[in-house]
Amino acid sequence: MATSRRTFLGTTIGAAALTVVRPLADAVVPSAQNATSSAADAAVVRVYAAPNQVLNSFDPDQALATSMDIQSRESIETIYTPKNVKVCLSAGWGPISYRLHTPETIDYWHWNPNGRWSDEANQRGYFVGSSELGEPIRDSFGYSLPHRGCTHNGGTERGYSRLTDGDSKTFWKSNPYLAKAFTHEDDSLHPQWIIVDLGEYHDVNAIRIDWCEPRATEYEVQYWVGDDPMNWEEPAMDSTNQGGEYLPVANQAMGNWVRFPRGAVHEGKAGSVTLKLADKLIPTRWVRVVMTQSSNQPGPHGSDDVRHRVGYAIYGVHVGRLEADGKFADFVKHAPDGRKQTATYCSSTDPWHTAEDLSPYGDQTGWDIFFTSGITNGLPALITVPLIYSVPEDAAAMAAYLKKRGYPISWVEMDEEADGQYYMPEDYATLYIQFADAMLKVDPTLKGKLGGPVFQGINQDVSVWPDARGNKSWFGRFYEYLKSHNRHQDLSFASFEIYPYEACTMKWEDLYRNRELTRKTLQAFWDDGLPKNIPLMNTESNLSGSLSVYMSDIFSALWLADNVGSFFAEGGALYVHSPIEPSGIEHGCQGWAIWGNALWDRDAKVIGYTAFYYASRMINDEWVTHRSGIHHLYSVDVGIEDAAGNALVTSYAVRRPDGQWALLLINKDRDNPHPVRVAIEGNGGTGHFVGTVRMVTFGSEQYVWHGQDPTAHADPNLPPVISSIDASAQSVFTLPKASVTVLRGEVVGLTP
Repeated sequence: MATSRRTFLGTTIGAAALTVVRPLADAVVPSAQNATSSAADAAVVRVYAAPNQVLNSFDPDQALATSMDIQSRESIETIYTPKNVKVCLSAGWGPISYRLHTPETIDYWHWNPNGRWSDEANQRGYFVGSSELGEPIRDSFGYSLPHRGCTHNGGTERGYSRLTDGDSKTFWKSNPYLAKAFTHEDDSLHPQWIIVDLGEYHDVNAIRIDWCEPRATEYEVQYWVGDDPMNWEEPAMDSTNQGGEYLPVANQAMGNWVRFPRGAVHEGKAGSVTLKLADKLIPTRWVRVVMTQSSNQPGPHGSDDVRHRVGYAIYGVHVGRLEADGKFADFVKHAPDGRKQTATYCSSTDPWHTAEDLSPYGDQTGWDIFFTSGITNGLPALITVPLIYSVPEDAAAMAAYLKKRGYPISWVEMDEEADGQYYMPEDYATLYIQFADAMLKVDPTLKGKLGGPVFQGINQDVSVWPDARGNKSWFGRFYEYLKSHNRHQDLSFASFEIYPYEACTMKWEDLYRNRELTRKTLQAFWDDGLPKNIPLMNTESNLSGSLSVYMSDIFSALWLADNVGSFFAEGGALYVHSPIEPSGIEHGCQGWAIWGNALWDRDAKVIGYTAFYYASRMINDEWVTHRSGIHHLYSVDVGIEDAAGNALVTSYAVRRPDGQWALLLINKDRDNPHPVRVAIEGNGGTGHFVGTVRMVTFGSEQYVWHGQDPTAHADPNLPPVISSIDASAQSVFTLPKASVTVLRGEVVGLTP
């Protein structure tokens, strides 16, 4: 039996006052008796600690991070105050990742408000930010792209496609940097396409395309046979879902594009072209136009810039039925409103825009305030470079600017969520090479720091329509392209985001499958050809991409601890928990909650902390210690399961630089505590805790979220409980129901 001295950290945080947060080690509060059970009743937490059994080694100052994303323009003024920066950093995370939202909103990022236009006289064209040092950059903004072809995308519902807006003067245009003039490859190797989603099945036999210049001279019109080719869907459980898992799949790989009987066009004509695609009506919902050769004729913007003469452009598209009398029955709804127009998607978008296209939504933090406010925690930051909606010259200018400022950069992500923008892997890969060349030319020190592709919220491999060889793997094809061009050495890390659950269907049992989701996510990269020596990084994560009440529930603390532990146990290199900044109460699926660690009121005053916050501090201040060096992670076996075989307790053990051992234990049982003993097995010997063991616990006994209405709050809202336990080989540690626990102390009995 173990004796203990139990303390509470801090005081209750209510909705009306801010508690001063102190480091856990500084807590001074009354003592209490730790609950214990007999050794015979306790399960054995068995750590496999032989030197050759190290699962992973990591430095928290490089491996445990947080992020800063898009903000309202008012928030920029309040987040970066010394007081609020201190609050942000108090969660304990080390470095920070700069998240870029403009790729998700189909905007061009003016990282520097000062710069030059390719058509400077008319303040339009392709914008390149100034690399010259001037007034510190505090704010930066997105600019909507007027040649947009996607009605919807993976990041926003705002905006609309120019393909079905009903305006004969607006047009979609593909990205010129995917044309031969820049790729130095035949255009057929980077086919560009548009897709029309009619919303429901119609009997189709004709299409009318109002071509702009440059037009396609070689193209095909196809229809889709299969499930939705543009979206993700949760499939019903079947025998392929091992262990009864319920995993999302990418439907882009669940079907085929079929050419209409008369869908092949050679020496395509200019102007408005009506094509009868079949003699019989074909029922379909999705129609695709695939373009493989351009006229290379100048478009509406003139002939002075090669970017105006390459690629493909379309004023409008109409899909329907050609009647016997020659009349065209159009099934497409045309409107300058994404909620009313027929949805379209495109392979790429021309980054041409004007000064009048400034977006009123959101503010990307300026580089200078980001690096000088203290939010980077004095550590090199991971930054993002826009790619699919930008130009290489702008990326080079940004790299030059940051170099002149001397800002420390750990890694450079090449754009965000290309898969969410429906980019083909080969198209992203050729842009990756072009942008890498431009940046490395001005700053060779970025060599060895570039990576991507920053998949959005995945649980497994990202699939895409098969290529000529039948390959459906997005990452596999991307990496193969780099290898075939001898540029795979420019991929210094592979990155992705973790948003594992659907917000509206999230349930407690999702905790049980977390480890397996992590394993499959990382394994997919290796199965697709990523060498094991290239780090895998989660550069943004939360429970879901949409707000859920579970984000503020005790569920979130258990998930975060288990996700961090499983990520490193499965071989991950960098874990980023998002976001760092405070937020307000919002309505989400299943109730009211907030996104992050801290709650602030309408006056931007922090008034409380969430389960995410306390779990973060336990991970960063108790399980590991920043500014201390390398921690070694070992595998753990617990063996506490429910009747269905679900692991109710998971654990992750590290040997710290100070020689102590720390176990992160997650009890996912909502109803029952579980007593455990700890055995640490080395080479021929079994060790155990001895002396004073520090036990820190946070769970449903300290924190319960009530999110039924806008007055959402936690009650009780107590911080973690600290116990000092005099341990021996027979010590039993009781893990409270629905809790996260850290045990830390000296271990004896291990054979070197």
